[in-house]
Amino acid sequence: MRICELREKEVINCRDCERLGYVSDIEFDICTGQITHIIVPGPCRIWGILGRDHEYVISCCNIKQIGVDIILVDVDAEKCLLKCI
Repeated sequence: MRICELREKEVINCRDCERLGYVSDIEFDICTGQITHIIVPGPCRIWGILGRDHEYVISCCNIKQIGVDIILVDVDAEKCLLKCI
């Protein structure tokens, strides 16, 4: 699978069946070349006008399954929601 194919997949949390969004970026270990985290933009601020100031940083160990259209994860959404740098 190519990285560009990951960006086309929607991330869904198995715990509450909530749509988190689409993969926007990845983090990887420079030494091993392995993907360590996927990054999904967080919820919009006021009516989507002011953009986003948080993002979901999801560890690859929390990915349960990657399908044709979606990526299923099992995370506590509040704990993986981090402030953008």
